[in-house]
Amino acid sequence: MPERMINILLVEDDEVDVMNVKRAFKEAKIKNQLFTASNGYEALEMLRGDSDEQVPKERRLVLLDLNMPKMGGIEFLNELRSDPKLRVTPVVVMTTSNHDKDRVEAYNLNVAGYLLKPVTFNNFIQLMATLNSYWMLCEMP
Repeated sequence: MPERMINILLVEDDEVDVMNVKRAFKEAKIKNQLFTASNGYEALEMLRGDSDEQVPKERRLVLLDLNMPKMGGIEFLNELRSDPKLRVTPVVVMTTSNHDKDRVEAYNLNVAGYLLKPVTFNNFIQLMATLNSYWMLCEMP
């Protein structure tokens, strides 16, 4: 059902993690379109339509790492939430940071979820499949 497809922007600077997400999507047979940005600045440009690769405005979700160069995840969230056109964009944090400070800051910036990156690839596949099942049930603008 194509009308239920979600445009996912993965904001991640670690190429291995990007490859793991792509592989997990393939293994879990996730058909949603996946866009990638390596930092917060690039992600904002893609969401605003200021770059060559743009994320469609309909049914989009951001999968966000917190620890990135140039513009980190919390800084990105602050910018996203202060932009009237982007503030309602759903964001799920997927990070290695298990610090309460990061978790509290992220939830204070209205993230839809805060997930720790799995250690094993099989757990990564399971996490992506579970998230996909949830996303497909959500009513998104």
